[in-house]
Amino acid sequence: MATSQEPRLDEIQWKAPPLAQAMGGISTNTVLPYFYESPFFDATSNNATITTQAFHNQAMYYILQTREAFEGRLRTMQGLEFMVAHDPSDNGTKLDNSGVWVIRKQNRRKRPGMEDEITPISSYYVVGENIYMAPSLSNVIGARLLTTVFSLNKVIATAAALPSFTPARGHTYLPPVPKMVASAASAQMSQTSKESTPMPGTQDSTLSKKPSKTLLEQDFRSAQLLQNSLNLSLRYGNEYMDDNPLVGEPGSFIITKSREAQQPASQPKNKPPPLPTKPPTPQVNTDLPEAKQKSSMGAEKSPITPGTKEKKARRKSRPATTVTTPK
Repeated sequence: MATSQEPRLDEIQWKAPPLAQAMGGISTNTVLPYFYESPFFDATSNNATITTQAFHNQAMYYILQTREAFEGRLRTMQGLEFMVAHDPSDNGTKLDNSGVWVIRKQNRRKRPGMEDEITPISSYYVVGENIYMAPSLSNVIGARLLTTVFSLNKVIATAAALPSFTPARGHTYLPPVPKMVASAASAQMSQTSKESTPMPGTQDSTLSKKPSKTLLEQDFRSAQLLQNSLNLSLRYGNEYMDDNPLVGEPGSFIITKSREAQQPASQPKNKPPPLPTKPPTPQVNTDLPEAKQKSSMGAEKSPITPGTKEKKARRKSRPATTVTTPK
């Protein structure tokens, strides 16, 4: 089954300048016949039926002369029809500078004793010699939503490349430009004269290349540093490089003292404090001073006068002891 390659009616623009010139221009009485030649017209409508009957019946030919007579005959019938909903000339009494005719495709249903029930189907605009089909409300909302989603996708794609991670700064969105590059750029811009001023855009491009290269090197070094840190953590994760190891759980580590680290494992860590003991009884010192001790043993000797003989010390007599003999 061959697929139709014809474009949608709400995506095309139709015009026929030779036909408009043959009709004497687009006016109130020629706007509907000009519309009949466009691909928007439906040949099964009441407009086509009345036009065919008027061409073959001279008594009905007056209906084709004016738009009021033609639309009056359409109101007496029911079914599909095309009516002018807006006329900028308004029968010549009022002028509308927009110059836009609005033709509405609608379905009319007769109801006895009541007004006709009219169901609008679509609308068309006649601007000069051009005819357009007005999009439906669902198409307008769908187009707006599609534009919004497309813009959001562009924003997300642009923002996805902004975050970067470095061990020194963590997660950042706009990494700062190195100060040395910024100062060099400002100095170069101040030293350039008016004659050697480059064209707009060339200097910005040269300055933007330097920080981009520096940022790429910084990101590479940061990634390499992170990889080395992870390798060291996996290899020496259970070893300690200090004398006071950490104890506890993640989030509540405690640094142990060196004495506690050197204690044997059998000795309990939490030792109860010793009970208070009775204070000792104070002792009285009974030793006499050295001078008093000498006086008790004997008076201190006086110095000897020159020319006199030193008196000999007298021996003390011992008590006699009796010896008993056995009988």
